Amino acid sequence: MVETSTPTSSQSCRWRRWWASLSPSNHHHHHRRWVPSATFCSTHKTLLTAVCLAFFFTVLYWQGDGTAAGLLIFRRGLPLRQLPKLRPFTFNLTDFGGVGDGVTLNTEAFERAVIAISRLGKKGGGQLNVPPGNWLTAPFNLTSHMTLFLAEGAVILGIDDEKYWPLMPPLPSYGYGREHPGPRYGSLIHGQHLKDVVITGHNGTINGQGQTWWKKYRQKLLNHTRGPLVQIMWSSDILISNITLRDSPFWTLHPYDCENVTLKNLTILAPVFQAPNTDGIDPDSCKDMVIEDCYISVGDDGVAIKSGWDQYGITYGKPSKNILIRNLIVRSNVSAGISIGSEMSGGVSNVTIENIHIWNSRRAVRIKTAAGRGGYVRDITYRNLTFDTVRVGIVIKTDYNEHPDGGFDPKAFPVLENISYTSIHGEAVRVPVRIQGSAEIPVRNVTFRDMSVGITNKKKHIFQCAFVQGRVIGTIFPAPCDNLDLYDEQGNLVRPSTSQNSSDIDYDI
Repeated sequence: MVETSTPTSSQSCRWRRWWASLSPSNHHHHHRRWVPSATFCSTHKTLLTAVCLAFFFTVLYWQGDGTAAGLLIFRRGLPLRQLPKLRPFTFNLTDFGGVGDGVTLNTEAFERAVIAISRLGKKGGGQLNVPPGNWLTAPFNLTSHMTLFLAEGAVILGIDDEKYWPLMPPLPSYGYGREHPGPRYGSLIHGQHLKDVVITGHNGTINGQGQTWWKKYRQKLLNHTRGPLVQIMWSSDILISNITLRDSPFWTLHPYDCENVTLKNLTILAPVFQAPNTDGIDPDSCKDMVIEDCYISVGDDGVAIKSGWDQYGITYGKPSKNILIRNLIVRSNVSAGISIGSEMSGGVSNVTIENIHIWNSRRAVRIKTAAGRGGYVRDITYRNLTFDTVRVGIVIKTDYNEHPDGGFDPKAFPVLENISYTSIHGEAVRVPVRIQGSAEIPVRNVTFRDMSVGITNKKKHIFQCAFVQGRVIGTIFPAPCDNLDLYDEQGNLVRPSTSQNSSDIDYDI
């Protein structure tokens, strides 16, 4: 409850004593120093208000990270996220006939449970508990105001026979199934036009049993694009946390045109080889999203931010923006740890990627696009990245020429600008930087600061650039390419670039 009445003087002082006791820096014997007596309260209300406000802001400061972080809750930016509410109604899957023997098909049990919860929306919704066991199912839909809770030892198994998977129209910003023209398979767990959905648990598992799908894809036996493991579309207020997602037929977790999404404490797994296109997380035309505290080891990009494909994405016009990605450990042997694109025709902006450890991977962080995409990638901040045994550390590529059909405009050139890399460290990296702009798609306003990467190749051109404009601040290792201006730590120009359009891209290293 929130008390809205004005407290009396003595109540106000008692409240302030209680508030002071919450501060970890104030022990009991310090309270007199900070909290005035009741007499003082009753006679000096104005001064007391000022003191207490100052104390309130001090507590916020202490609860930050030693800077003013505690005050950031008052900044405009990503919306404040509340913890998920406890649902007033709770059900077990077994209440609806579920059998967790790994053989019985539980699709109808899930559907009956979702229908029951859908009737409770005005009362706060409901929680569906999935107990320990192996719960085989075909794809099913979620509903608003629902919590899907997977107990420890609970495994939702996707049936691996495609005849049970419904076909859906292509995504409007793609105009085409990502692998085949025409319709695409839906996801194992799906939702559209939802609000207030939680998928969580005690590290239970959603297993797509993708092995059969991967084999049929490689043998070209599928006529439609494979489906994701979890796909939520046109929805808001989504929380997915504390579960394991593994062996998806296609992309693992795909929020599409959603807002206010939190993905945290997830383990996402697929074989690093022979599991094609099993991206970990693909935010697609989403805004106001946090991805944090995850471990991802998959057969394609760990995270890939997207916003539509060529003319279809340009027409749909929904950017991905206001995304924070932090505290991830990622492995991607065939692609990249964190990617932006290549489907980015609706635009990508205001993305922060920080505190990321990428190991045993082909590429670490990558931006990929091409002529025909249109759109933009701008205002991207990379901070505190660690590369451990990576072939190429930082990549910007502008000739990623995959197109849905021949209807794209080859003169729709994307804009790449305002990209910064700060505190980049690591070892056993073959090529630390490869920024490959072009005359039509130059890369503008790139900044490097505080970089030291141990390299495995001693050739000259291991910091590679083409058609890039930007700066290096301070000393970095390895030595930057000549396309970038050099500044000292005080911001004084030391050496201007010799040519922003020169190229020393060398794909042999």
